[in-house]
Amino acid sequence: MRVRNLFLTTVAAWFAFASLSVAQTPAAASAPSTPDPISTLVGRLDLERYKATVKGLTQFGDRREGTDRNRAAIDWIEAQLKSYGCTNTERLVYDFQPRPATPRAPNAPPPPTYGSVAPQPQTSAGGGRPRGVRTITTVNNDPMRQPDEKLRALNMQPSTPGRREEVYCTKVGTTRPDEMYIVGAHMDGHGWGEAANDNGSGTAIVMELARLFSAPNVQTERSIRFILWNNEETGLNGSAAYAAQRKDRQGKEYPPGSGRYPEPTWLGMIQHDMMMFDHGAPKADGTMSKEQRPEADVNIEFQLNSKFNAESQALAWVLQRANEKYATDYPAAVGSHMTNTDSGSFMDLVPSISVRENERGTQVGSGWDPQWHQPTDVFATYNDKDFRLGLNAAQTTLSAVAQLTGATIR
Repeated sequence: MRVRNLFLTTVAAWFAFASLSVAQTPAAASAPSTPDPISTLVGRLDLERYKATVKGLTQFGDRREGTDRNRAAIDWIEAQLKSYGCTNTERLVYDFQPRPATPRAPNAPPPPTYGSVAPQPQTSAGGGRPRGVRTITTVNNDPMRQPDEKLRALNMQPSTPGRREEVYCTKVGTTRPDEMYIVGAHMDGHGWGEAANDNGSGTAIVMELARLFSAPNVQTERSIRFILWNNEETGLNGSAAYAAQRKDRQGKEYPPGSGRYPEPTWLGMIQHDMMMFDHGAPKADGTMSKEQRPEADVNIEFQLNSKFNAESQALAWVLQRANEKYATDYPAAVGSHMTNTDSGSFMDLVPSISVRENERGTQVGSGWDPQWHQPTDVFATYNDKDFRLGLNAAQTTLSAVAQLTGATIR
């Protein structure tokens, strides 16, 4: 109940501020005003820098969990965060033991061929019901489908069970260090590509936000944790491990009297997962448009059947309102079918939402992104319009979180 009340208080305060800023009197509107710190922060986002961060992540191939390339990517992410001034980087450690594979029944049909057109089955619980043409999607496990020999060799080492790590850093609030928003994305991928979109695009957003909020002249009243999950592709294991280990530590000062809160009370969780490709639905023959559709948008989803559904919806509308005010190119749409992403590990613990390129259940699950888990998910596949969609998602989250945490520039 305390988490719910804290969250609603911060959201109500933000909406009151937003309403006042919109409903100014003519005299107030014409009076000199101080620069808007949110606009200043959003203006510091840069398309080329965002692209460079995605490109930096692709040097580690698909970053499959349980491999040397995954561990090297975590080291690189941590080094980047420290270079931004996010010096209090930490790692969560957990053990991962995959479930034994379930053998296919002797008379079961073969798995579908990627790219074929099929009827529209129901998606997983909570994912919504797709309509229209549905292109079957699968996970590529065939290394020979990757034509780039160097990339194929980089991705060759298989995953092994055991110790896992994921890195995070925290912007500590000035007046409410005991309360925080979690801003996350998963950094692992698979499919024998570079995992550029899934999920280098989301990881780069979180890293860019960590860079901007870590600037020495930026302050926030509340804390923000920037975290890059591992083991998302195996079933949200990294985010689930974090939630299990840290949920009971919320809001506890340690050492007592120090003013330090290793795990501030969670006010909201915002996940970023696949941010760049919104080219529309598959055509009847299963092919896709090569260009970003003019009506592309940023999808913000909450889960209708979660314990915090009302509060999660309120958080989603905060991001949508921030998008209207601060995002430069693409609008945002709010939906109620958040599924298959790391915010699911938190949705019954705290208000939680997912930010994406498409609706997860009804669009990604219907083949709207033909690079999903495929060898074609490489940096060279995407153009500046694609990268700009990811940048607009960064603008959306940055402006909303800055408002919710009381960001100022000294």
